[in-house]
Order: sequence, then structure tokens, then C-alpha cells
Amino acid sequence: MHQTESRVNGLLPALAPRLLWQVEEEGWLLLGFECVSGRHADLSPGSPDFPAITASVSSLARELANTPADVPALATKVRRMAAWDRLRADPPRELDGWARKNLDLGVAIERSAVELIGGDHLLHTDLHSLNILVGERAWIVDWAWAQTGAAWIDAAFLLIRVIEAGHSPTAAERWAATTDAWAVADADAVTAFAVVVAGMWEYLRLVHPLPSRPAAAAAARDWARHRLGG
Repeated sequence: MHQTESRVNGLLPALAPRLLWQVEEEGWLLLGFECVSGRHADLSPGSPDFPAITASVSSLARELANTPADVPALATKVRRMAAWDRLRADPPRELDGWARKNLDLGVAIERSAVELIGGDHLLHTDLHSLNILVGERAWIVDWAWAQTGAAWIDAAFLLIRVIEAGHSPTAAERWAATTDAWAVADADAVTAFAVVVAGMWEYLRLVHPLPSRPAAAAAARDWARHRLGG
């Protein structure tokens, strides 16, 4: 993860703090970044942070096209993780009811999504309130999960967190539509992405539980249901 941060930092726009130094010793890697002033972003309804957040997310899509980064493709991660496939093969007892009813559909969409979410944009893929610092601008930090894919995907990842913060899926999509890349997002690709991420979060919630994961899984599921019409 730290190696990824080190590899991509020099490729990032000014809204990402600069890597100033790094030390690797006896298996440890220590990175020192530019100090920036800001607080964690507020994604709740009515937050005054959204204009700055929107500007930064749009900047990512504009400035990180055709970036020759040594990072994996998001589509490769989706194919290898195969979350819906794993859930269908051995459904956990605690599997959400909607997910259980849609295992076959989830598997089918997941397999088709690999072709729909590909692209050459360098993506953050982990945008949420803790990785956005709002000060004189919205700084984007923690690039440990950088991958490549379609230009609109970072907005889509953050859209799920916007739902988690209390917005309806419709309202969250209205916000996403204010970002530059959303205008070129194919509707079928967005739907496929929503279903894929719902499966990923459900799998992680059940197989690798952490306190934050149930809320993220619920938000991703709500968006997928919305995209599929219920």
C-alpha cells in the first residue's frame, strides 16, 4: 500500500499533498508528505463542503487521464475478487435478504462489468470523508488503493459514501451529476458498477467484518437497488 502511494504521488495533481521524502529500512517504509491544513469532509445533507469536493473530484477526472501509473486495473480486482460469485457459491447465513434474492443477477452483472468499467484514468478508489481534507481547497489524501479505470468511477465511489451520510440515492446521483466526468458515464456501466460494489461490500461485511462496513454495505446496496429499480 505504501509503495503504491510512493509510485503515484508524482503523477497526481496539486490537490494531493506532495511526497517530500521516504525511508525504507529493514522492511519498513516511512513516507513524509507536505503538511496541509484541513478537516475531514462533511458529506451530510446541506454540507457547505460540496462545492470544494465537487471541484476536486472533477479535477481528478480531468487531470488523470492517460496516466502511465504502475498500478492494477480496477477491472482486474473485480474479476479476481468475484464477490457475487463467492457469495453465491457459499451464501453466508447472515447474507442480506435482497442480496440473497439477487445472487444470480449479481453474478451475471459482475461478469459483464469487467468490460464496462475499464479505462486509462488513474483513480483513487477510496474516496470518503476521512480521505478528503477541506481547507483552502478539498485535498485528496491516502492514495494507497490507486487503480486504473473509467473516469467517472471516483465520483461513483464517493456517491456511495454520500448515501451513507444521509442522502437518498436520487439526491446522491444529483450531486454526482455536477462532477465533470459523470456526463460521459454510460448508464449501463454505472448500474453494473453499483451492483458490483454492493457485492463487494456485502462480501467484506460478512467475511472480513469491520465496524465501518455494515453502513457502507447498506449504502451500496441502496444504490444498487435504486439503479435496478428496486
